[in-house]
Amino acid sequence: MQRPELKKAGLRTTGPRLNILRVLETHAERHLGADEIYQLLLDAGEDISLATVYRVLTQFEDAGLVCRHNFEGGHSVFELETGRHHDHMICLETGQVTEFLSDDIERLQREIADLHGVELVEHSLILYVRPKKKSRDA
Repeated sequence: MQRPELKKAGLRTTGPRLNILRVLETHAERHLGADEIYQLLLDAGEDISLATVYRVLTQFEDAGLVCRHNFEGGHSVFELETGRHHDHMICLETGQVTEFLSDDIERLQREIADLHGVELVEHSLILYVRPKKKSRDA
């Protein structure tokens, strides 16, 4: 099976690449670590090594197919590159990653850059959150 995104990135279509791409495209969680991808592939009966998963993810990152994020103490997670900017919220209790986009935040960041006489080229915003405690009055 040919995958145009692999060919466009200059990567041959191989079984491991196809399988990892399939996991990233179909898994409900959009932000997966290499260990999680590896385990999902093993659970699906694929014969693959953890080193291969890491190597393919690095190739995908170099080719611009995935983004690597270091959210939790150096633990990298990967998501497919969509070309659509978004920011992230990470729950400190559950580790759940929530994507969001705020036009107001984007505008404020550009205004802050303008005030400092610089051009905003790229940014990353990560909010670390926890569930609100319920009020005793509620």
